[in-house]
Parts: sequence; structure tokens; C-alpha cells
Amino acid sequence: MRFGTDSQVIDCPYCGESYELIVDVSESEQRYIEDCYVCCAPIQFNVTVALNGEVCVLAQHENDC
Repeated sequence: MRFGTDSQVIDCPYCGESYELIVDVSESEQRYIEDCYVCCAPIQFNVTVALNGEVCVLAQHENDC
């Protein structure tokens, strides 16, 4: 089991602003909702962590999921 975090720069699907998201890399797949740090809109995050440690973050409108 891996522990730790990684940071990814994401673009808010609502306001388009970029900001740094801290990702928990201890789980290989995650899905959660978190408010944008800029406009406070709810963003649906789908996070996958590959076996080689590569992190992929998909940020979508809450209603697009």
C-alpha cells in the first residue's frame, strides 16, 4: 500500500481558473465532489493512480457525471 499525496494543476469546469489540487495517492481509484477554490461550484473529481504512480485527474461539472 502506498501512502502520500501528489499535487495536480486542474482547471475548474465552471469558471476556468487553474489551481493546485492535492490528491491522496493511497487509493488507485477515487471519485468525489469538492468545491472550486475560486468560484465555489461543486466539481466532480475522478482520480486514478496507475501502478507506475502516474496520477490522472478528470474534473467535470457535477451534473455531467
